[in-house]
Amino acid sequence: MVDGAPPLQALPPVLMTSDPGSFARATIVDRKPQIIRRVVADHAYPTEVVSALDAFAHEIASSVIQPPMASAEDAEAGFWRDQWAQYAGRTWLELPWYFAETYFYRRMLEIVGYFDPGRWHAHDPFGPQKRVQEAEAIDQVGRVWPKIVAEAGEARFVALLHASLWGNRADLSNFTVRERAVGNGPGDREYILIDHTDAVVRLLRSKRSPARVAFVNDNVGADSLFDLALSGFLLEQGWARHVTLHLKDRPFFVSDAMPADIAQMVDRLCSCSHVHLAALGRQLRDALTSGNLLLATDPFWSRSLCFEDLPEPLRAQLASNDLIFVKGDVNYRRLLGDRRWPHTTPLESISTRFPRPFVALRTLKGEIMAGLKPGEADALAAQDPEWLINGKRGIIHLVEPDRRDQHQASPSPYPVTKRP
Repeated sequence: MVDGAPPLQALPPVLMTSDPGSFARATIVDRKPQIIRRVVADHAYPTEVVSALDAFAHEIASSVIQPPMASAEDAEAGFWRDQWAQYAGRTWLELPWYFAETYFYRRMLEIVGYFDPGRWHAHDPFGPQKRVQEAEAIDQVGRVWPKIVAEAGEARFVALLHASLWGNRADLSNFTVRERAVGNGPGDREYILIDHTDAVVRLLRSKRSPARVAFVNDNVGADSLFDLALSGFLLEQGWARHVTLHLKDRPFFVSDAMPADIAQMVDRLCSCSHVHLAALGRQLRDALTSGNLLLATDPFWSRSLCFEDLPEPLRAQLASNDLIFVKGDVNYRRLLGDRRWPHTTPLESISTRFPRPFVALRTLKGEIMAGLKPGEADALAAQDPEWLINGKRGIIHLVEPDRRDQHQASPSPYPVTKRP
């Protein structure tokens, strides 16, 4: 048990796919078969792969979970076999939700030959969907970008911070969220349940020297585009001397961003017809070349572990930053251990393992929440029964260190990280 964490018997239950009527259950029953059908439609997979994907869909619907397939080229096979062994004999509707979701993507990659030599080796089964989402994001953001760049200093930072939040509204693993990816304007601020915007500005501006900033990224499309724009602002204004994007090392949750996706987005920006966005693309390309913008990966990001199990080397890397933006609903679930904490539980008391300070930038698409005022959750539920899952609301929740939890920064920037 981590020092300062609640005793094991005090921990609330994790979200389960067995919870009747839950969003967790619906994602397995309804959403996962849709993902399989879309992947089949998008690729000319051989007959045996299509048949295996069809069998996988039937397994999810009515059978016990099968073990992972061994692959000589996949260093993660042992980890996943150990994880599967904890739930062997259970059906897909008898599992912890986060494990079920992550194991689904692991199994899909095995089935489509992602780890095997040949035509489909390292081929992203979600690539076609990502490319569409990226193109749509550039067109959409291009229409509002002139207004954003017209803002100066702190006003532009605030606009970009909020855009980075609302850009997380829609992702390809959750088709039920149909909100616009960009906030509708000042009125959207009433939907930010926890809004520490001003405190984030003060923290960054209070640094005597430019900060080191990291993002734990989420989706491609508008989500990662605004993360890049926010990174570019921090570097251009001298608020940060280095920005690191922590990305997935393999396809995950359909639209989660990998280094190749970010590189493709930068290339798209450089060649797009929107003048200001093209200028942003060139700035980002130069920052990547100079090493001021780093793309990092680690197997942890695509594992079934929550942040209470954050490995020490990765934790030390994260702790070397002055501020970490933790993006998206899945990463928020990992902060909370995917557990049903009382909604008034302080996030600081739960996320003891994650380095501080960090900002949780999350639109609500999962049935957990922390840090609300007494009675606030009941009022929200009365107003909107789906307030936790429909992506309408968000948080900009800053968690700062106290004197018991200080981390010494590394004296030099760390390189792109990719462990076997």
